[in-house]
Amino acid sequence: MAVVSVGKKKSRASKKVQTEDFALFHSLAKILFRIPAALFLLILIFLWSTSTTFISGNILHVCLSSRKLNNLYCISAGTQPNFHIPVPLINGSSASITREENDARSLVQTTYNSTKKGNGDSETLFNSGMKDDTNNVGSVVQANLVPTVNNSTNYGSNKSAPLIGSERKSDVQAVDGVIRNAISTVYKSSNKYLDEEVMTALNQVEDQLRIHRSWISFDQSHTNCDGRGVYVYELPPKFNKDILAQCGDIFPWANLCKYFSNDALGEPIQKLGKGWYHTHQYSLEPIFHSRVLKHTCRVYNENEAKLFYVPFYGGLDILRWNFKNVSDDVKDSLSSELIRWLETQKPWFQKSGKDHVFVLGKITWDFRRYDRESWGTRFLELDEMQNPIKLLIERQPWRINDIGIPHPTYFHPQTDDDIITWQLKLIRSRRGSLVSFAGAARSGAPKNIRSILIEQCTSARKGNCRFLNCGSGACDQPESLIEIFMESEFCLQPPGDSATRKSVFDSLISGCIPVLFDPFTAYYQYAWHLPEDHEKYSVFIDEDAVRNRQVNFAERLEKIPIKEREDMRRYIVYDLLPGLLYGDSNSKLEKFQDAFSITMNNLIERVNRL
Repeated sequence: MAVVSVGKKKSRASKKVQTEDFALFHSLAKILFRIPAALFLLILIFLWSTSTTFISGNILHVCLSSRKLNNLYCISAGTQPNFHIPVPLINGSSASITREENDARSLVQTTYNSTKKGNGDSETLFNSGMKDDTNNVGSVVQANLVPTVNNSTNYGSNKSAPLIGSERKSDVQAVDGVIRNAISTVYKSSNKYLDEEVMTALNQVEDQLRIHRSWISFDQSHTNCDGRGVYVYELPPKFNKDILAQCGDIFPWANLCKYFSNDALGEPIQKLGKGWYHTHQYSLEPIFHSRVLKHTCRVYNENEAKLFYVPFYGGLDILRWNFKNVSDDVKDSLSSELIRWLETQKPWFQKSGKDHVFVLGKITWDFRRYDRESWGTRFLELDEMQNPIKLLIERQPWRINDIGIPHPTYFHPQTDDDIITWQLKLIRSRRGSLVSFAGAARSGAPKNIRSILIEQCTSARKGNCRFLNCGSGACDQPESLIEIFMESEFCLQPPGDSATRKSVFDSLISGCIPVLFDPFTAYYQYAWHLPEDHEKYSVFIDEDAVRNRQVNFAERLEKIPIKEREDMRRYIVYDLLPGLLYGDSNSKLEKFQDAFSITMNNLIERVNRL
């Protein structure tokens, strides 16, 4: 009986708790039901359409400008939000700098060059790089901040050999302390640099770009493929095709499969006409791959090849991990497997990888993860990856084998007539607005100038400036972007989360003169596709002057004469535009060389000089 009595007491207590819980739930339900269902639904829709929360490792970030990262105008390069560009030191360690310190980062290279000269090298790295005693400019890689192959070592055999000589490593360690001191000195200067120091730093980058331009082929037609064979590795599918097949799972909030149809050009845009597609900003890897497979100089015998193309979709690989809580080992696993696979291939060792090329459809920083960071992979920091050429939409400015090539745009012509028709349309286009800006503010980056530009644009004289607010989703439709660019004389192109911006190329192919605020956005990136004289196609306004409110961009642009604007536009439309486009996989261009053809011709020219 005693046991039964205790059981009854417990039963009554449990019932009381359940009653209290039900009462609380009932009260909450009554309050919630008082909110009109329609209003509650609108609140939910608003929250979803304006923000997306994603987790990457220990990083929590809310993009208040757009709910999906396939909108380039929210995150301009798809890199880590509020990204701090890491400065790689000689031994692979790193420092981290803000955008305002970008002008100083090249001082590291200057220090390294002068130190190496003091340590016994007969010439500074860049001077040795510019010598052409044996018609061998293209093979010089000593200008790399990270040393590459020691030229005195014989790698002619098929045996595996280290890609960094021990002598180089000892030199590296010897100067590391000097470079660290140089960086420390620069950072303590409160971002105020002497003009002479800044010019020295920029001159080093410009010297490197001149080396890139020395590889430009004078014969862009290249109808004769004798001795110019291009070999395409048949990689296991896990390195490319299998990644593309996972297009529905790359982003946790968006299905990208529609963007990778039609040989990765995406679905056609009927409103814009023939040759226009919904091309994704990160589709360069499969686009380039499909074109190389049909290159006229492609060979199937590796012994007949001059250039070796490795179709690894490294950008899409890391994209699928950046927004998932996975370890660094998982992020690095596929690229490490690729290196092991290449080491089983005879051509990989014939020229120590110098005749191999990788196309990576994201910015260089996504492949240069440093010890204190969680974003991206270490693919381009691997010793084995220092000698090959890397083609990227944004290059590392002081790595000689990083070469910038254009972002893919929405226009992929098939014939010369497609290009000519578009050129005529641009020249005849009525441009009713002085300037436009398609983008969104950076609320989490107070030093970014976008908010100031938006403020100046919205307060400009009526008709002078058009602002397309990408934070509201207005930039999701390519038709809207191309329309506003075609109706504007100038297009503002401030940096986003990294220096470069796809919108620069969207504006150029629309005949809109880009207004740049950071030289690293284009001037120090695309040596093969944009001229050294940047005043021929763009206007530069220093971002510090904007930040300090020393200049109003609308007033500045109004002062540019109409004749000067027309000359710039004609140069953009007739001289630059064809070389900034990627034709479709069946393109038959005869009068023009597109971005792909220019890149391939220059690559072959470069390896011919090895």
